[in-house]
Amino acid sequence: MARESTGQVLERKGKRGITYAARVRAYGERHYLTLGYSWEGYTRRNADTELQNILADIRRGTWTPSQPERAPAPAQDPTFHEFASQWFEAHRHEVAARSVEDYQWALTRHLLPFFKDHHLTQITIAEVDRYKHTKVRHRERARTERMLSNRSINATLALLAQVLELAVEYGHIQFNPARGRRRRLKAARPKRTWLEPEQIKPLLDATVRGQRGGKTTPDPKTRILLATGVCTGLRISELLALRWHEVNLAQGRLTVLDSKTDAGAGREIDIWPELRDELATYKTQTKHGKPGDYVFATATGKADTSSNIAKRLKRAVTRANEQLAGQEDVSPIPTELSPHSLRRTFASLLYLRGENPVYVMHQMGHTDPKLALRIYTKVMGEQRRRGPGARLVGVLDGARWTQDAAGEESSADQTATVAVA
Repeated sequence: MARESTGQVLERKGKRGITYAARVRAYGERHYLTLGYSWEGYTRRNADTELQNILADIRRGTWTPSQPERAPAPAQDPTFHEFASQWFEAHRHEVAARSVEDYQWALTRHLLPFFKDHHLTQITIAEVDRYKHTKVRHRERARTERMLSNRSINATLALLAQVLELAVEYGHIQFNPARGRRRRLKAARPKRTWLEPEQIKPLLDATVRGQRGGKTTPDPKTRILLATGVCTGLRISELLALRWHEVNLAQGRLTVLDSKTDAGAGREIDIWPELRDELATYKTQTKHGKPGDYVFATATGKADTSSNIAKRLKRAVTRANEQLAGQEDVSPIPTELSPHSLRRTFASLLYLRGENPVYVMHQMGHTDPKLALRIYTKVMGEQRRRGPGARLVGVLDGARWTQDAAGEESSADQTATVAVA
């Protein structure tokens, strides 16, 4: 006599929520069935009801276990267009949104126009080099690819190598023709920009919004966003995703819930007193100050975009340099300054405030100490010039130097020169 059909509902908790499944015994065998997901509105009550329906169908003899779909046999030598499209769809949900944009740019603007009709076996080392040289010639002759640097061309080659590495694993090709330094162009090291301490206040004071008739008004949101970048070292994606419930003004702490790296996610950053005061004032003035609101929301309450912030930062740099023209004690702000430059500025300021490399690593969300130590060696030269116990304070309102317990204070017009790796 066959055993009576039985079953139970199982709950599996994951990052996105709860997965509801059923384990049933039917026709002498055990079966595992996925029923639904909490993030789609499925509940335990739905799961219990569905289990009873399955058991009733089993008793009536009308239930049949679902058969897994058989994956289609892969083409022996697909085109690059076919394989790269499959690769992109499989990987786009595993990386950050910025990485998805980078993949799309490299594929649609560069790799696919050249390789789309190539079968994978036709992509040889010679073809990869031909692609590389074609990019260089187009840039030099017709300028059809505006200011495409060697570094950018290398980025497309790196993505090509990623795609073809999977093709090797799948057995479509025997080796990866895009791997190796020989396939890359010689690229100059990127210019690292940052703010000197005495440049911070002029930049913040230059954040204004344009009005009709050429008039301008203060832009408090951009000012506090840039100040937060300088004083916390948040990446631009972290700044724009920041919500008020992650900012504890009472305890002077900020929590990063989501980050591009595992080390960055979940880290707590100390909020400097001068920034805490400005954030508290800004919160009372903004229309979007509820716990779930974005700290730097747009007028409609949505998250702002990095391109918008980059444009406002560029305008602020231009305006600040106009106001600094003729001042011998403050050098012009680099015109290449980017939102990421604020992160480098934060690291250098931490050292000038007397912090150690381990603390800096934690605040920055780094796992590799090399960057922190490179910055440390640069900044320590300035610390030695200032003397033991010298500390930088008040970076948002003028960047002043103080001494330790002796209470000696250097002149307010002294400024720091910080070289950041």
